[in-house]
Amino acid sequence: DLSLLRFISAELTRGYFLEHNEAKYTEWRERVYTCMRIPKELEKLMFFGIFLCLDAFLYVFTLLPLRVFLAMFRFMTLPCYGLRDRRLLQPAQVCDILKGVILVICYFMMHYVDYSMMYHLIRGQSVIKLYIIYNMLEVADRLFSSFGQDILDALYWTATEPKERKRAHIGVIPHFFMAVLYVFLHAILIMVQATTLNVAFNSHNKSLLTIMMSNNFVEIKGSVFKKFEKNNLFQMSNSDIKERFTNYVLLLIVCLRNMEQFSWNPDHLWVLFPDVCMVVASEIAVDIVKHAFITKFNDITADVYSEYRASLAFDLVSSRQKNAYTDYSDSVSRRMGFIPLPLAVLLIRVVTSSIKVQGALAYVCVVLFYCGLISLKVLNSIVLLGKSCQYVQEAKMEEKLFNPVPTATPGKSSGKQQGVFKSNQGIPADENGSTSVTNQLVHQKENTPSFLLTSNSDQFLTTPDGEEKDISQDSSELKHRSSKKDLLEIDRFTICGNRID
Repeated sequence: DLSLLRFISAELTRGYFLEHNEAKYTEWRERVYTCMRIPKELEKLMFFGIFLCLDAFLYVFTLLPLRVFLAMFRFMTLPCYGLRDRRLLQPAQVCDILKGVILVICYFMMHYVDYSMMYHLIRGQSVIKLYIIYNMLEVADRLFSSFGQDILDALYWTATEPKERKRAHIGVIPHFFMAVLYVFLHAILIMVQATTLNVAFNSHNKSLLTIMMSNNFVEIKGSVFKKFEKNNLFQMSNSDIKERFTNYVLLLIVCLRNMEQFSWNPDHLWVLFPDVCMVVASEIAVDIVKHAFITKFNDITADVYSEYRASLAFDLVSSRQKNAYTDYSDSVSRRMGFIPLPLAVLLIRVVTSSIKVQGALAYVCVVLFYCGLISLKVLNSIVLLGKSCQYVQEAKMEEKLFNPVPTATPGKSSGKQQGVFKSNQGIPADENGSTSVTNQLVHQKENTPSFLLTSNSDQFLTTPDGEEKDISQDSSELKHRSSKKDLLEIDRFTICGNRID
């Protein structure tokens, strides 16, 4: 009965039934739908995160000088108030003065760095050497960002810690010099990055720019085929937000330098426009492809980006509380690894060298521009705060603003979280009886539980201490089991790029 004709006939007429494996095919179809939803959900997170970085960046140019002026005014008029208060200045005022002094000192130090000489030195190198230099600068920038905020936090705490404690460490002045040296070196590193990008823009055959943009796709190879959990993907998303915003500022610096060289001819701006679009488009395409395949290979749903956005919104709303322990710009720095001081120093240096202010009308334009920046900062902050309250309500996280997050392992993580999270037992009212901004949220019932949006990716979520939770296949047992750790229980002082698994 076995013959070649029967075999061919069976091959031509053989049938199969997809419904016999309905669960698997449904799961595979959902993966396709998830990949199609990733660009939209990712760009929502990126859009929100970039405006958070913009808010922290504008703070350096707008509100920080005013806060420094108010702190100095209080210090100079202190004899009029007497010494009734034990503190000469409030801790926030001390930190503001330190930031302002570091900014001014590093700005004057940047005058000793010749941008033109650096440009011609880099331009004289070969293409392959510049490609290697650019890769090294990206790695160095991440290392500087990871350690830089620790240096600044050490300076702030050393300058404001209670004086009753006997200090067993070096004093404020060594920490201050370390902070100045860090900001100066990081600003030079970003300047070299901007100069290398400027050389790529001005090269005749655009080969260097093409190589540098293709380097972004190498990032896909280094991350897509690795195992990622939800917490690690959160850190990567924050790093991508910071990287994209930094690239936007670098492109602004490149455009300013090029427009200065061509006497601010608007026609040259259209020459730069295609290259700028190429850089931005490559960044967006790489991020979409990278996140789409990471979520596919690790069975993470697209809803996780709503959780990430709600966690960033929670940071913003928490910083507006009466008992907040840090400024929001510092919170963004710790969460995303974005430190605005070096980038602000470089941008001020480039703007002051590219734009000459002469005459009374020019100074009036500068004052109007500064008022416009303040208006933009205030408007951006108000819109962000409103959106953040909305995201916190949608994620049902209001109670976590007023109650401490429970610790899963009291002996191991309670001390750590007490130093990291606010003790939000209640929102204290000020002297006039008005509560903080976050008290304007819609109040939920006291017994209503609040958790983050759950997704299928929760089964891959591990605690920051590396303790894996057993996953039972019985759905009834999962309902009665204690809730898994959410994104708010991640150490807020973990700079993105550090592994937390």
